[in-house]
Amino acid sequence: MSSASSEPPSPKNRSDRPFDPTLKTLTELAPADWLPLVNRRRRRVTIEDSDVGTVISGASDKLLRVHDDPEYLLHLDFEAGHFRRGLPLRLRLYNSVFEYRHERVVLSAVVLLGPEADSPQWTGELRRGLPGEDPSGTLRYRVIRVWELSAEQLLAGGVGTLALAPISNVAEREAPQVIRRMKERLSGPRAPRRAADIWAATYVLLGLRYSDAIAHALFEEVLGMEQSATYQAIVRRGREEGRAEGRAEGRAEGRAEEALRFLLRQGEAKFGPPDAATRAAIEGLGDLARLEELGVRLITANSWHELLPPPAPKSRRSRR
Repeated sequence: MSSASSEPPSPKNRSDRPFDPTLKTLTELAPADWLPLVNRRRRRVTIEDSDVGTVISGASDKLLRVHDDPEYLLHLDFEAGHFRRGLPLRLRLYNSVFEYRHERVVLSAVVLLGPEADSPQWTGELRRGLPGEDPSGTLRYRVIRVWELSAEQLLAGGVGTLALAPISNVAEREAPQVIRRMKERLSGPRAPRRAADIWAATYVLLGLRYSDAIAHALFEEVLGMEQSATYQAIVRRGREEGRAEGRAEGRAEGRAEEALRFLLRQGEAKFGPPDAATRAAIEGLGDLARLEELGVRLITANSWHELLPPPAPKSRRSRR
């Protein structure tokens, strides 16, 4: 496969695409297939429910537990849209929380699906400290720029990352051949059990680089009109479900933000401004029920400390 430009065309019509469910499906389909992309040897991998949402509001709660010697965790952070300035800091936060919760070394990797998510700041290392002094903290993380990956590597690799091949380092004219090679992997008696999921994910991810018209044409040319229509229907259904879920999440987040603003305003009027630690603790509460509970307690509390007492010491689990 010949090398293409490192800057693929700008994506079109992708504002409502269900990328998050698609990437979740690919990660859970064959989690061990992601290890070679971060230069780790292939080992048995299981999906780990981190339950980190109880610590950080809105945090991802999926990790990969790699059963190596020693065992470690791999955190994959997918970025499809415009770059986020605080990405390395967020990676460090998640990395620390995951390590604290699971008592395992955590390797962090950010998977950039398009150049819009990229930045020269994403060097793979975050160093924090005061000028002239040794860093007080350092995080090394992997950066995977999908448009720079070899299509040959992805086509010959595991099925879990196969859907990335058409948006890897290929020219548009080569995309039909990539789809044909994928068809060879995903059809016949040795086809993987969830081939339909891989095709649906491929169709969604094509929207990161190609217009809907080109994506339709690619599928119709290689798979035939009937199969192409099937995957388009899957994507439409996923898009509709994603919109509905997004609206519900948006309403819940809006109510939580309003409850947070009310709590801070009323608390400042009654107790005065909170100190930095108290404000951070309150702003870290993303649970609407918890915020409403504090709003009720605000009536009888006499101070910030009484309203939000320090958490009880965490008891150590007995080790076998």
